[in-house]
Amino acid sequence: MDTVTVQKYNLDEEQEKKEIVRHYRALLRALKPRLKKGDRELVRTAFEMAADAHKDMRRKSGEPYILHPLAVSQITVEEIGLGVRSAICALLHDTVEDTEVTLEDVEREFGSEIAHIVDGLTKISTVIDSNTSTMQAENFKKILLTLADDPRVILIKLADRLHNMRTLDSMSREKQLKIASETVFIYAPLAHRLGLYNIKSELEDLAMKYTEQDHYREIAKRLKETKRERTRYINEFIKPIKEVLQEEGFNFEIYGRPKSIHSIWNKIKTKGVQFEEVYDLFAIRIILDSAVEKEKADCWKVYSIITDFYHPSPERTRDWLSNPKGNGYEALHVTVMGPNGKWVEVQIRSKRMNDYAEKGLAAHWRYKEGNSNVQESKFEQWFSQIREILNSPDTNTLDFLADFKSNLFTEEIYVYTPKGDLKILPVGSTALDFAYSIHSAVGNKCIGAKVNYKLVPLSHKLRSGDQVEIITSNKQKPSEDWLNIVLTAKAKSKIKDALKEEKRKVAMDGKDILHRKLDHMKVSASQYNINELVQFYKQPSPLDLYYQVAVKNIDLRELKQFNVLGDKLEPPKPVKPAEPAPAEEHHKSKESSKKDAELIIFGESSDKIAYKLANCCRPIPGDDVFGFVTASEGLKIHRTNCPNAAQLLANYGHRVVKTKWVKNREISFLTGLKIVGMDDVGVIHKITNIISGELKINIAGLTIESKEGLFEGLIKVFVHDKDELEELVNRLKGLDGIQSIQRLED
Repeated sequence: MDTVTVQKYNLDEEQEKKEIVRHYRALLRALKPRLKKGDRELVRTAFEMAADAHKDMRRKSGEPYILHPLAVSQITVEEIGLGVRSAICALLHDTVEDTEVTLEDVEREFGSEIAHIVDGLTKISTVIDSNTSTMQAENFKKILLTLADDPRVILIKLADRLHNMRTLDSMSREKQLKIASETVFIYAPLAHRLGLYNIKSELEDLAMKYTEQDHYREIAKRLKETKRERTRYINEFIKPIKEVLQEEGFNFEIYGRPKSIHSIWNKIKTKGVQFEEVYDLFAIRIILDSAVEKEKADCWKVYSIITDFYHPSPERTRDWLSNPKGNGYEALHVTVMGPNGKWVEVQIRSKRMNDYAEKGLAAHWRYKEGNSNVQESKFEQWFSQIREILNSPDTNTLDFLADFKSNLFTEEIYVYTPKGDLKILPVGSTALDFAYSIHSAVGNKCIGAKVNYKLVPLSHKLRSGDQVEIITSNKQKPSEDWLNIVLTAKAKSKIKDALKEEKRKVAMDGKDILHRKLDHMKVSASQYNINELVQFYKQPSPLDLYYQVAVKNIDLRELKQFNVLGDKLEPPKPVKPAEPAPAEEHHKSKESSKKDAELIIFGESSDKIAYKLANCCRPIPGDDVFGFVTASEGLKIHRTNCPNAAQLLANYGHRVVKTKWVKNREISFLTGLKIVGMDDVGVIHKITNIISGELKINIAGLTIESKEGLFEGLIKVFVHDKDELEELVNRLKGLDGIQSIQRLED
């Protein structure tokens, strides 16, 4: 369901009922091919249970709440391809958490399987319409635990998130930012990993609509403007291929589809090109209706027909027919030089493969029989990895999340054991990652490897097709620097576990030393005394205290300064003359931040607050910003499209402060521009003339390097706000020979 405007819901009760019934009927229509005997009644019972439970609730847009579970249920069926039981779970996904309905009620009515999934959804759901702070890292961990338990939970959760993103307009700005960042940070990668490419793209596009509004609107507008010429080009490209495919007797569909706004923006950003220069604004898709045993051969046949007409780019051919991706994606991608010297990506796949590509994991349930064992086992492998990492009791959740996320998006390489067994690892994996993928005991004792019969170090990066034999030694132990060698989450968590175990052994020696010392002082090693020492020596935990004692980083002679009161240690009173200095400094910093505090950021209370501008993105007035309360440096201001924004908003939403700029023309902000252009006589004079002469902007620094007819300039300027910066960029773009201008991130 698309974004709903508030006005639409000034309906009277009668119209509202009609609206709800209309949505319910649409759901039944979507389910029609799946309904077995008795299913229709079950769906009706679930709908009535949900409608009754939510009857007094409304969404932020003013619409009756029941429209949300109905929409989620429809997405689950139509866009993800799940069946009746999942549709029932989607209808009930918010009931146990938000209403009087209990899990027992659900189990009594629908049985244990549905109750189990609804329970999973309740555990991981922080309903966006309630006033809870954004979902934190711990909750992501719960999500993944339930995912490993029953993947349908996560698929319904994705449908829920997709509907919330489609109706995000009626939320407050900071809620939009939190939810959008969280979506990009975890839900889009999950959709990608589960093979739901359409949903992944839509989630990324919708998130971009809120976090990078200007760029989103700009690209959407340009896509709309170029639609006609794109369609004309696609038709011209397809025409000869279509004719031959028909002659050869293929049963097929062929069409072009535009790339997502988010992926176009990524190209513009990473390649530093303009919109016009993004050559693959669209991909051509050919879907063959072939029997399973013939589909591979048919795809290659189509490949050969296309390359008869257009030259392929060999390094941009991707064969996921022979080695499907870890999430089950199978296809043949080839990039060819089309008419008018434009590169065009063509994706060739069968109907079955297309189903996998669109419905991802859900398609696996439908194709359980047949030849999809490879993908099944890959999914199983992935789930068992998640289970393994999550069940290690003391994984630091944020570390885990970072490792896990890095493994969500990566492409895979295929590596073989000496016996010819296939292992799938992320691109960039090392010999040590491979050792841990076999078994943690092999990893912990690994001293090197033979890759294709040649000796290599632990840090050797593997490539697809390598055959790897691991060499171990009983004397080997993991070390801290191994964490920089490995890429996979499994290897990282196993190394951390081994290091902790090692640290614990060392710490036990420290514990003995400390206890002997306390005995000598005739004081017991009580919890109270140990905590006093932990604080005195500024250690995070007793274990760290014992470890530092063992490795002699802590001088126990300082214990003489403690007073002993009965059985309690009392820390010495600070009498050092050097002590007031920090207080003075503190006073000074308060003074200097006073000038800052008079500036521009208003918090919730409209009091002026002292803040710092984050170095990672250097915001200036007019930028879309949010405040973030750091542990050590107080309030920091970040741009919403800052490279670190998604992570901060998704993991620490509770520390985010609503901020806005107030016009203040007295203060200038330092920002940087990177200019690339033709190295022409007088170009520097023209640039400086616009900056200092015409716009009267102060230049803080200017470096220009020219090379082979091009120059690259870095200019640091003091501007008052974003409008002034945009005016400057537009004027500079107007100069002859300027190729690109980018704002520097840091």
